[in-house]
Amino acid sequence: MRWKRFGLILVPVAAMTSLLIGATAQGVIAATFVISGNGFKLFAGELRGQGFSLATDVDRTRKGRLVPVIVAGVRRAAVTELCSSALVKTPAGTVTLRLTGGQGGNEVNIDNLVIDVTAGQNAASIRDLELGRDAGTLDEVPAGRGPAGTFGGQARVVTLHNVRLDARAVTAATFSLPDLGLRLSRGVHECY
Repeated sequence: MRWKRFGLILVPVAAMTSLLIGATAQGVIAATFVISGNGFKLFAGELRGQGFSLATDVDRTRKGRLVPVIVAGVRRAAVTELCSSALVKTPAGTVTLRLTGGQGGNEVNIDNLVIDVTAGQNAASIRDLELGRDAGTLDEVPAGRGPAGTFGGQARVVTLHNVRLDARAVTAATFSLPDLGLRLSRGVHECY
């Protein structure tokens, strides 16, 4: 019975999230938001991107706690084997919410992707790299700038393999998943 109630809450929340993402992509609302304070994991088998940026910034939780992050942006990305997982504490114990896409030869296509990362690891191939550029002047990714006067970097082309990110927030103008999978399961079943 609790799972049915949880499902009844999850469906409207997912619908509202989709509407908010659409409104953000159209510029109706700002992409800056208060983070939950809980991180989540992102995995990708491969990410091929046109336009890449890195900057430092600080996210804020509802309780006012500041979380330093690396703001990683990609103007146009094609991703395979995408997995996002978040642990949620419920009265029934910890559950894992997993979102997947780009499986079995499919590709996830994303425009103006920005991820607030606290830690990451991957293999990378980068072309036309600029490191140490003022983060306020970055121009490869529309929403990928950082505060003026802080450290930044950018590149024209990036390819990442076996991407593992501890993230705090993700925004994107468009996010096309031809095989979106959404699963809720009891216990800890993270992407990596």
